[in-house]
Amino acid sequence: MKHLSLLSRQARRLAAGAALALGGLGAAAQTAGRAVFPFEELDTLARRAELVYGGAVRPVWLGSSPFFYYRNHEPGGDRFYLVDATDGRSRSCAARDSLALLLPAGADSLARFLRPEDPTHEPRGGERRRGGRGTLSPDGRWRAYVQDHNVWVAPADGKGQAFALSCDGTEGLDYGSLLWSPDSRRLAALLTRAAPVRRIPLLESAPADQVQPRLHWRDYAKPGDVLPVALPALFDVEGRRQVPLATDSFRHQFSLRLTGWRADSRAFTFEFNQRGHQRYVVAEVDARTGRIRPLADERSETFIDYTRLWRYDLDDGRQMLWLSERDGWRHLWLLDCTGRAEDRCLTPGRWVVRQVDRVDEASGTVFFYASGLHEGEDPYNVHYCRVDLDGGGLTDLTPEPANHVLSFSADRSRMVDAYSRPDLPPVSVVRDGRTGRVVDTLQVCDAGALLATGWTMPEPFRAKGRDGQTDIWGNIYRPANFAPSRRYPVVEDIYAGPHDAFVNKNFSAHEYYITPLTELGFIVVKIDGMGTNHRSKHFHDVCWKNLADAGLPDRIAWIRAAAERYPYMDTTRVGIYGWSAGGQNALSALLFHGDFYRAAVAFCGCHDNRMDKIWWNEQWMGYPVDSSYVRSSNVANAWRLQGDLLLVNGELDDNVDPASTLQVVKALTDAGKYFEQLYLPGRDHNLGGRYEVSRMYDFFVRRLRDRPAAP
Repeated sequence: MKHLSLLSRQARRLAAGAALALGGLGAAAQTAGRAVFPFEELDTLARRAELVYGGAVRPVWLGSSPFFYYRNHEPGGDRFYLVDATDGRSRSCAARDSLALLLPAGADSLARFLRPEDPTHEPRGGERRRGGRGTLSPDGRWRAYVQDHNVWVAPADGKGQAFALSCDGTEGLDYGSLLWSPDSRRLAALLTRAAPVRRIPLLESAPADQVQPRLHWRDYAKPGDVLPVALPALFDVEGRRQVPLATDSFRHQFSLRLTGWRADSRAFTFEFNQRGHQRYVVAEVDARTGRIRPLADERSETFIDYTRLWRYDLDDGRQMLWLSERDGWRHLWLLDCTGRAEDRCLTPGRWVVRQVDRVDEASGTVFFYASGLHEGEDPYNVHYCRVDLDGGGLTDLTPEPANHVLSFSADRSRMVDAYSRPDLPPVSVVRDGRTGRVVDTLQVCDAGALLATGWTMPEPFRAKGRDGQTDIWGNIYRPANFAPSRRYPVVEDIYAGPHDAFVNKNFSAHEYYITPLTELGFIVVKIDGMGTNHRSKHFHDVCWKNLADAGLPDRIAWIRAAAERYPYMDTTRVGIYGWSAGGQNALSALLFHGDFYRAAVAFCGCHDNRMDKIWWNEQWMGYPVDSSYVRSSNVANAWRLQGDLLLVNGELDDNVDPASTLQVVKALTDAGKYFEQLYLPGRDHNLGGRYEVSRMYDFFVRRLRDRPAAP
């Protein structure tokens, strides 16, 4: 197609004007005395991104056709492109409403996808058939339902007598989740023992509609709370009886859910997540005998990251594709569910499968996303790959050393791949969806006008972690027109939640929180330390019963290595900030590493894992609640505070109990520690507004930037 590689004269004039405007903003920010960031200029900073032309293509596919369109930002104004993905041919127009005129002859029906709203999608099938109340059997003869806590079946035509299949249901012990076998002869169900639900109070101090405060209550289970217990049940409808199941070993649970019947009705399956997340079972229940047989039985001495598990049944459950970390890396395994063959890893190596995209059973191929495939490349870059079900044919379909963001045609025969890195503007191509062959290059992003303003490209940087061996990766963000002869304070943007990795791997001309900080005269860093996700199991396990760690020893080693290479990074003035789990991490930095971090801003932090939501905290801290929770608690360790602290949270936070921050406040005052606090009436967990963020900028200017640099 076209390559946006040369700036027009107009673009150069825009760049020059932006450079002058931003230079003035930088000077003003550097000399302001209080509330230092002129927030009225935030939009000016954000508009700087408009000097990037031909950015990553984000296609809108037209139904099941090979056509898509996208909006493209260019020096002369935005244009719309209609592309035929079969060969990459395109036509453009200035207005979206004119795209329909570009459609080829005979494609008039596609015009409906060019309406102003997003394209419509056909609804998915597979909804469970219901007749009146209850669930109809596949043959339409029976209606199953729950009445008075028990399972009942009645003729669907209403001409016969209803009958009960269970009699042990009672108040607080209910049957539900009824699931018919395909042959309509049996029912699977869950028998659930209810549990009391913890509620937390939220006091709205200044309601808009009344003078007096208003009290709100939220259901909110916390670590250690009693949970409901759901156990599988099996009923023989023809025999009008319940088939006994040996379920005692599944009572100690975090969750249990039914996952369907085999097509031949020989069995149904369920998945069991043991309380404490150290065992996860996929089990099959024989429809005739009730025998329960585990098909996958994952066990760990630390934790199983169950949200990353994935399963796909082959040959009506005689084989199963399963995503597992059983060899120390997250990989795709082929399990033989008949017991006649060994389990096989289809994707072996010191890298991870990030997500399975689809299984093409006809060709015996699995398509998936992976990272860490290539030695020397950033191990978080996502690539799209394929592998055969026999373990052969492993191929990276997107081999360029960058992070790949993909969008597929409806039949998956074509994909648009926009690949980039923080230091590489996007390249957008159309690829063959099966082979990865580049059909056409749509465009190459041109960031020349942005660079002409003095904007500095972020730098991906790696250094060894605490063990002196493991590579730790992060980004360095510098001010526009920065001068290596100066000494810059350093601020870390932290989020160390073990459920993911958080450093941006795509090109971005503007980072909402980071860019203003750099313009105020800081170097900002963002790092993925040990304990975060998408590396080896060993790398991840650092977080186990140890959320206070937050990878901080790795982050400190990384910052010191960066400062050794770049002496203008002043490690005597290092700050840190974060939200939610990142708020816990930011305060932990001052409590446990106050000899390195000098100032922290903690937004809506979950400062004591006993106070926070059950599902997230038991995943990493385990069950039962033990002394590890105390060791990681910012409340219990508040007496250790060194450095300057700003705590920010909202009184209506129903994600992280506001009392978590207030208990830190009490512990700090009891310990005689000085700190700053911003408690926001009427605000919830979403704290990213201009007021509280400007308070963060002001805090770092006062506490870090305006302090004299060490000699």
